Amino acid sequence: MAFTLKAARINNQMKQKDAARALGVSIDTLSNWENGKTFPDVPHIQRIEELYGVPYRDLIFCPESSV
Repeated sequence: MAFTLKAARINNQMKQKDAARALGVSIDTLSNWENGKTFPDVPHIQRIEELYGVPYRDLIFCPESSV
C-alpha cells in the first residue's frame, strides 16, 4: 500500500513540528517534501522509513495535487 508523506505522518499521529524535529529538519522543509516541492536525500529517506515504519517503495514523494 502506498502512502504520501503526509498520510504516513498522520497515520503515525504526528504533527508536522514533531515529525520535523524527529527528522532533524525544519517544518518548512518537511512541508516542501510533503507537497512535492523538494525531495529528501537518502539519509533523510532512511530516517523517514524508520520514523513512519513505511518502506521507501511504499512512499509517494510527488502527490497528485502537485503534478
